[in-house]
Amino acid sequence: MSDFDSPARGGSLRRARVLGHGGLKLVLIRLIAEKPSHGYELIKAIEDQVHGSYSPSPGVVYPALTLLEEMGYVSVGSAEGGRKLHTITEAGRQYLESQRDEADAHWARLQAKAKAHAERPPQIQRAIENFKLAVHMRLQRGALTEEQAHAFAAVLDSAAQNIEKI
Repeated sequence: MSDFDSPARGGSLRRARVLGHGGLKLVLIRLIAEKPSHGYELIKAIEDQVHGSYSPSPGVVYPALTLLEEMGYVSVGSAEGGRKLHTITEAGRQYLESQRDEADAHWARLQAKAKAHAERPPQIQRAIENFKLAVHMRLQRGALTEEQAHAFAAVLDSAAQNIEKI
């Protein structure tokens, strides 16, 4: 699965989900089963697993952890610094075991993303990071006029079309 739907194929430049429905919850509980952790550790563990090519946002991770707690799959205690330490419960272990195939499939999806990222030539990875930074910096500078927005979109569309021709 590609990270983007191709505009040349009628798609939009929308970001594809790295983990499918329920995938983050299963990845989190799998990681917690391996080692009790707090939210930031879990975010970093996922990021490390895919060599930095994906990092779930705290705005997605923390609600998923709260849901796991409400479902009785993890318990929450205090760790140093006042952080919440998530530990798998027996119900969580049973749930994880009952969902093992799906959990393994989501984990394999993360592994595939890491492999694809690692196989990307370094000059292309550098160019992608430069491109993302340029787009982000320009959008942070302020609102675009209608003319600038059309020019901006034209540059992006042209780049996408030229890349597809390679």
